[in-house]
Amino acid sequence: MLWFLVILAAVAFIIIGMYNSLVRLRVRVNGAWADIDVQLRRRWDLIPNLMETVEASAGHERETLEAVVEARHRAMGARGPTEAGAAEG
Repeated sequence: MLWFLVILAAVAFIIIGMYNSLVRLRVRVNGAWADIDVQLRRRWDLIPNLMETVEASAGHERETLEAVVEARHRAMGARGPTEAGAAEG
């Protein structure tokens, strides 16, 4: 009868240890998901700033591209070295 109680106690301790391990793992998983959620929220908060930056630089790039295209047309339409030099700037 004593052996039965010892074995039963050992099994109970093993089950309690396994349960505690599972609870600890569940807490770690929930913490990892919370970290992922924080990073995703941070990313979504940065998107509007990125859009504003892109829109601001798009206007400048458009002006620069138009100036380059116009200068290229002037240089290609030059009839001689003097006009080409003047068009090149």
